[in-house]
Amino acid sequence: MQRDLRNRNSLRSLLVGDRAFYASVLAILVPIIIQNAITNFVNLLDNIMVGQVGTEQMSGVSIANQLLFVFNLCMFGGLAGAGIFSAQFYGADNQEGVRSCFRYKLYIAMGLILLGTAVLLPGGRFLITRFLHEEGDAARAEVTLEHGLAYLRIMLIGNIPFALTQVYASTLRETGETKLPMFAGIAAVFVNLTFNWLLIFGHLGFPQLGVEGAAIATVISRFVELGIVMIYTHAHEERYRFAKGIYSTLRIPGQLVRDITVKGMPLLVNEALWSMGMTVLAQCYSVRGLDVVAAMNISNTIGNLFLVTIMAMGSATAIMVGQTLGANDMEGAVSQAWKLIAFSIALSVATMLIMNVVAPLIPRVYRTSDEVRGLATQLLRIYSFCLPLISFCNSAYFILRSGGKTIVTFLFDSGYTWVIAVPLAWCLVHLTGLPVQMIYLCVQLADFIKCVFGFILVRRGVWLNNMVG
Repeated sequence: MQRDLRNRNSLRSLLVGDRAFYASVLAILVPIIIQNAITNFVNLLDNIMVGQVGTEQMSGVSIANQLLFVFNLCMFGGLAGAGIFSAQFYGADNQEGVRSCFRYKLYIAMGLILLGTAVLLPGGRFLITRFLHEEGDAARAEVTLEHGLAYLRIMLIGNIPFALTQVYASTLRETGETKLPMFAGIAAVFVNLTFNWLLIFGHLGFPQLGVEGAAIATVISRFVELGIVMIYTHAHEERYRFAKGIYSTLRIPGQLVRDITVKGMPLLVNEALWSMGMTVLAQCYSVRGLDVVAAMNISNTIGNLFLVTIMAMGSATAIMVGQTLGANDMEGAVSQAWKLIAFSIALSVATMLIMNVVAPLIPRVYRTSDEVRGLATQLLRIYSFCLPLISFCNSAYFILRSGGKTIVTFLFDSGYTWVIAVPLAWCLVHLTGLPVQMIYLCVQLADFIKCVFGFILVRRGVWLNNMVG
């Protein structure tokens, strides 16, 4: 009995932190959750507004956003390599190192903007067509295609302020400032919501532009967000010390460029391949028809609203563990890692319970068929049951990444997606007659394999690495 008691106490000390620990976590976590929750809630309202215009419009926007999702994830991945160094430089109180990481991010952002435009502008029609599988109703598919193209072309303009905002916001978060990006994001989503109402439906004398109005509203909101973040950061350079003299030169020490590129390029490739894998999965599900596309759009939009806590925990994990590694406190980093994993899983269980209650309610507000609403509800419930698996994988990914083990994270994330998830989905869609709900469940449950590898890698401590000390 005494041995069992000692084991329980040991496990508790490993997985449960004190008040100071959770206060530190919440100081980073809460602003990120608020920003992402409001953003995803407005995305939900945006989605509902477009859905009021028609199912084809909603599906066209959904497919276009799936393509833009690849660009967004490439941007996050491209900036993440410099972000690893930035967090550790900040932990070591090296402001010039943080400035150099910021400048590196600028070059990456500009390159990805040019590349994304070069791919999506001429290739949009071909890519959207890959998602259209509506046998016997070519007219419906053509309407969906045209709406998707109209939305995509306008949204490409918004990639510019989006990319620059991520450069600033990611650096601010890595230096412990989460409130400014939060306030800028809140302002942006309300601008987006307002112009959605004005431009989608043509209220107060504005033109009724439908899906094009939704795209214009998003672009306007992104410029607003960029303006707030840039102006406030440079107006308070005594507080955000990395911003002082940040444009006095755009040169970066050659050795640092090489170090960031070696560590960061796998992250860029990983996010590109992972997001492409998610797009291929969506394309696989779309083989079952446009009703599935619409239902997946509803399910993903609502699911993302509930996923914000788990994703914010990933960001908090990367920041806290990265700063601790930069301070060369390996024992503290290990302690933080397991406690953050446990906290993230606990939050995911609470989210799962809430999500199951609301799953049948939110799809009802969409102006679509009962079949689409019912399918969306089923997909949401499947997704909710898998949240603990998603939570563990997400935490493990950010812990591995915080120590610069980018090749390992590449294999753990996109390697798994392309070796297991994508082939599994393709085979189930094309070689069986299973309904899409069962296919989706099988693909989600396969994340258990990823959890096993994540547990082994975190436990072995392969990520314990100070790259700036």
